[in-house]
Order: sequence, then C-alpha cells, then structure tokens
Amino acid sequence: MSKWTNAGLNTVHNISDFAQNLYDPSIKLGVTGLSRSGKTVFITSLIYHLLHRTNLNFFEAHTSGRITKVYLEPHPNDLLPRFDYEGNLSKLTNTPPSWPQGTKHISQLRLTIEYQSDHFPNRFLGPSTIHIDIIDYPGEWLLDLPLLEKSYVTWCQEAFSYANQNQNFSLAKPWLEQTASINPNMETDEGQAKLLSDQFTTFLNAARQNARDLPTIPPGRFLMPGDLKGSPALTFAPLHLKGQAIQPDSLASLMQRRFEAYKEKIVRPFYRQFFTRLDRQIILVDVLSALNAGQDQILHLQENLTQILKSFNPGAPHWLTSLWNKKIDRLVFAATKADHLHHHNHDKLQAILKTLTQGAIKQAKAQGADIKVQALASLRTTTELTVEKHNETYSALKGIPVKGEIFEGREFDGETEILFFPGDLPENNGKIFETTFLNKKQQELTFKDELKFTPPSPDKAPFMPHIRLDRAIDMLIGDKLR
Repeated sequence: MSKWTNAGLNTVHNISDFAQNLYDPSIKLGVTGLSRSGKTVFITSLIYHLLHRTNLNFFEAHTSGRITKVYLEPHPNDLLPRFDYEGNLSKLTNTPPSWPQGTKHISQLRLTIEYQSDHFPNRFLGPSTIHIDIIDYPGEWLLDLPLLEKSYVTWCQEAFSYANQNQNFSLAKPWLEQTASINPNMETDEGQAKLLSDQFTTFLNAARQNARDLPTIPPGRFLMPGDLKGSPALTFAPLHLKGQAIQPDSLASLMQRRFEAYKEKIVRPFYRQFFTRLDRQIILVDVLSALNAGQDQILHLQENLTQILKSFNPGAPHWLTSLWNKKIDRLVFAATKADHLHHHNHDKLQAILKTLTQGAIKQAKAQGADIKVQALASLRTTTELTVEKHNETYSALKGIPVKGEIFEGREFDGETEILFFPGDLPENNGKIFETTFLNKKQQELTFKDELKFTPPSPDKAPFMPHIRLDRAIDMLIGDKLR
C-alpha cells in the first residue's frame, strides 16, 4: 500500500472522528507499557477511582466539585474486545486478593464524565459531557512502529548486533549457530524458515525474561502474538546476508517478503486504525527493573523510549491540520513501582525517567506537545515505616510477597509480611549510567524488585490505595474538564 493511500485512510478516520466530536466529545486515551509495567492494574484503578471518586485529591475537577456523574457506557466498538474491568476488579477485591492477567491483546472501554465547566459562559449552559475511550494495548507492539521505516537488511543487522551483546550472547547462541550454518540464498525451505523463526522467538523471550521483561527488539508480536500465533505472518527471522544480494526464490527472499508483509498487513493497520487516532497517551515504564538489569539495559531502554516517542507524532493540536495529521498533544511517561521505594525517593525515580527520555521530550516539546514525567503506583502494595537501630533511624517498607515467591531459598506463603530497606537512588541522575553505581544498586534493589507483593487486602482502609494516580489523571484529562 502506497504512502499516499495510507495518508488518505488516516485522513478519512480523522475527519470521521472530528465530525463526531462536534456533537459528542470524546478523548481517545492510549495506555501502554512493556510487560509487567502494570497496564491492567493502572486502567482498573483509574476507572475505579473515577467511578467512585475516591482518593483523588490532586484531580482538580473532582476536588472542585465540578464532576456530577461518572459511569461506564456500552462498548463503542463492536469489533474490538472490551477491557474486562469487572473481572480485573473482582480479582483485586477477592479474599484473598490476586493480580489480574496482563495485557495480551488490544482492548477498549468507554467511561463517560458529566461535569460543570468552570469557563465563562459555559458554566451557565448546564452540565457538559465527555467520553473517555481508554485503549489498552501491549507495549511490545510499540516496538514494531520503527520497523515501518526500516528495510529487512537493516533489521537483520540490528538483530544480530543485539544478540551479540554480552548479556544476550549465551541466550542467542542456539539461534546464532543455526543461522551461521545457513546460506541465505539457498532454495526456499518452509521447514527451515519455521525452525529459524522458532529459535529467534525463543531467544527474544529468554532475553526478555533475563532482563525482567524489559524491552528487547522487534517484532513485538513474536512476544505478544495475540490471535496471530502460528501464522505464516510471524514465520520469518534475520539472516546473515554479509553483503550478498537477495536472490529470487531463495530463503532470504521468503524472509524478506514476510518481513514486508508483517509491516504492511499487521503493523501499519494497527498504526492507522488505533495509533494515529489517539488524543492522549500514557506509557508505563519499569525503571527499577532497568536499574537492576545493568548498564546495557539502561541504554537499550533509553533508546527504545526515544524511538517510541518519535512514533507517537506529538505536537500541538489544530482543528484544521488534525484532519490529515492528528497529533498527540499530551503524553505522560510514568515510572511504576513507586511503592517499592520510600517516598523521599519518588522524586529521584521520576528524575531518572526524565533523564532517560530527555532527548525525545525536548524534540516533542519543540513541536508543541505537553509531556509530563511522573512516578506512581496504581495500587500500592507496601506501607512505610521507620526503624531505629544503634541510635540511627532508617526508612523501611513492609509488604506481603505473593504465595510461591522464592528468594534466597525461602518460599513465601502469601500471608507473611516482610520488612525491607529499599535504599536510596542517586541525587545525580548521571550516575545511572555508571557501572559502579549499577553494581551497587543491583545489590540494594534486587530483593524488593524481584519479589512480587500481594494486592492490599480489600477490608483495609483506604480501599485501592495508590501513589500519585490522581496527578496522572489530572495530567491526562484535567484540561478537557475545564
């Protein structure tokens, strides 16, 4: 499909959205993040607190009393799965509570807010209504967007470069050895293509697990295939081309053709149907896991965040130009797991994420976009306390590890509360790139970062506790409720 055809389809969608918003205003809010960053819990907690209007002290439209009603609407898209808010909330409120399953595919839910405008003369016109269409999708799919501008040859080079990094080489060895024995211009062999694709996918999954689910490289649907699992569209892999021209009817030509088909039939439709229609976006980032994973992973995360932000097309909105080139005018990067640190480290966690995204943010702000960075916990799993020892006072946290969690030979029962000392993040953000600091933080942070804590008991007050979720809500939609 040509560039002009894609642009035309984008324009058709944008004009349709614009016309509908004239009489029925809505915001398309995208929520994403890589695996284990907390997307499902973030959306569930956001919806719960908006519906019940609890513990939202920094959400101005709520504290001013201008919100009169919040409710869920019938699902607006008959072809898109509905986000299972009720099922996820049920798991979090069971006795004992449990964590819901993570995001495996794209889904959506519509929340409607009735409010009183604080602008003159709108305040005299009665209540206003706005729909919040929350769109949840796997962050791994974001990794695919830069592929749209890359060739098969370039992707192969980047894949082998990633595989040969120190922390990845042993994991990639079976695939690398198999690939090294292959002549790219051998006759097309479907069995060989599947073998290489399976081994490459196994490597990507191992690399992600080794780095605690931090970003790897595309294709993202190799990690989160959804309903495409087993499809020929996902049966391709990088080859060592070594400057050779790709011959017709060869294994390399098959791989290249499927790579291009993957971009045009899977990545581009997702980009056009959902991505280019978003108004607002929040990206959840597990910064603590990156600190634990080491310097290479910190740099890789920084590179991925830069590439992701470029794909979002941020900028100031304009009613005319948005008809053919819609912009995301407000975007939030959120550092999750703030509840794994004492509150005096939350600003430092936020500052580290800001350092990782500063280059991309500077470019996006130059285009007129409003970008915020925030440290938060959608559902707080720990409580803070101070411990006195040898006439010294230490900041500590306590929480209950999930049943079956194992650390240093100890298996937890899901009921026993533990006490731990989270340590301090650096005052100077530049230190996060220093090997000596990272080695030290790996020792200090591993205990609390590897362990998964249970959700708070539903019979404890306040229910569904969070850290700065209300600030994130105000950043994302607060201005639309003026």
